[in-house]
Amino acid sequence: MAQSEGRDGLEVRLLGSLTVLRDGQELSLPPSRKTRALLAYLAAADRPQRRERLCELFWDVPDDPRQALRWSLSKLRQVLEDALKSDHDTVAIDANAVRVDYHRVRNAVSRDLRDVGVVELEELVRLFRGPILDDVSLPRCPEFEAWRVALGSEVELMQLRLHRTLIDRLSKDDPERALHHARVLASLRPGDRALAVEIDALLESSRRALTKPRESASPPRQQMFQDIRFCTTKDGARIAYAVSGSGYPILKCANWMSHLQYEWESPIWRHWMEGLSSENRLTRYDQRGNGLSDWNVADMSLDSLVADVECVADAAGLDRFALLGISGGCAISVAYAARHPERVSHVVLYGGRARGWFSQGDAPEIAQRSAMLTLVRTGWGMDNPAFRRMFTSLFIPDATPEQMVWFDELQRRTISPENAARFQETSSRIDVTHLLGQVIAPTLVLHGMHDAVVPFEAGKEFVAGIRGARFVPLESKNHILLEHEPAFARFLDEMRRFVNH
Repeated sequence: MAQSEGRDGLEVRLLGSLTVLRDGQELSLPPSRKTRALLAYLAAADRPQRRERLCELFWDVPDDPRQALRWSLSKLRQVLEDALKSDHDTVAIDANAVRVDYHRVRNAVSRDLRDVGVVELEELVRLFRGPILDDVSLPRCPEFEAWRVALGSEVELMQLRLHRTLIDRLSKDDPERALHHARVLASLRPGDRALAVEIDALLESSRRALTKPRESASPPRQQMFQDIRFCTTKDGARIAYAVSGSGYPILKCANWMSHLQYEWESPIWRHWMEGLSSENRLTRYDQRGNGLSDWNVADMSLDSLVADVECVADAAGLDRFALLGISGGCAISVAYAARHPERVSHVVLYGGRARGWFSQGDAPEIAQRSAMLTLVRTGWGMDNPAFRRMFTSLFIPDATPEQMVWFDELQRRTISPENAARFQETSSRIDVTHLLGQVIAPTLVLHGMHDAVVPFEAGKEFVAGIRGARFVPLESKNHILLEHEPAFARFLDEMRRFVNH
């Protein structure tokens, strides 16, 4: 969405409390919180929004949603004037008439930040003014709230990346300026021990620079780094993807409940990222409806999930690569490998199944899973983690108390109750058994022998259907292998030898 760079005219600020300015003067906004929330949603959007969709987001009630929308738009027109564009079907804010701080930052972060000067980077970080859009929260509009929370996560990630880039760029030649950005970063990520060590090093470098101007400051401690970007699928879903490490490329298909940033920090997934990135270039993404990708999506079919892989592979410039499926990502991997054999050099499947629990047709499991699906709809978003702890104990029964708390929180932050239920329902009916024979790439299948989430026999079904596939049983009862267990070391060793040799 192109933005005018002039200083005059109309400006909408989303990176903090919602603010609208004309020629630098702040304008009064409508008192209706829902109307202001509508303004924020339209300002953040990069394309016209259907009236029907706006009614669903904000006024899905027995009254007259379209009349309510018309009333709110009349109030917004008093603020935005001709910049508010509407017709019978759609509503939009004219991108050429309004500057939006969120779009300025997003457009910059979508580029290679090595091409952005330090002065511009510091201008960008000054645009962040506090928690994003807390003043327009709508607890009774769950889909809007899901969008607002997801937008907040994306904005936080952009802010983290900008400060991280400035620290790396300034630490050698101007440690005092780098220290300022490190302290801001520390306020956003309390408890980050590596960052605390880095701040101490920058303090020492800054003191040395004052007393010995010619002495070079020590470079910051080397850390694993991920580069997060976004791409847009043909049906308009914005997908977040991350690249880390170097070497032969591996593309990890998304599994249920992923969040690129929280996974990166958590003791549940970080060792996976470190291990997979240490010898290879790892690309992974948040599936639609999850994490940093769009939460408000109409289509969650298998075809749409495969389209997400296609979009990420193209955006990341991957011509030929190894494909890794974990849990629910296994069926997606099979479907993609069958459709694009020319691009997939290896397939690695861990802890997945070719047929969802409903398609499997096992009556006791269908009854148990159906009951859990009902609980997902009612208990997922509760502050009390007792319900989510049920899932945690199934996924990682050997976890420490700290790991369990992390996984509880990962579930809450990753996906809304509505999307959690939709994904469970969709995945339950997926069946790719008819595609197994079309996978021609060398395939490695691994599965925990005591996995309580996906039965051990499900792994064998992949091997039976994919010609020449090799099966490796792992001695574990955790669905997500933990760092301390020998099964994880075995997984990494098998995968590296399979892909890299």
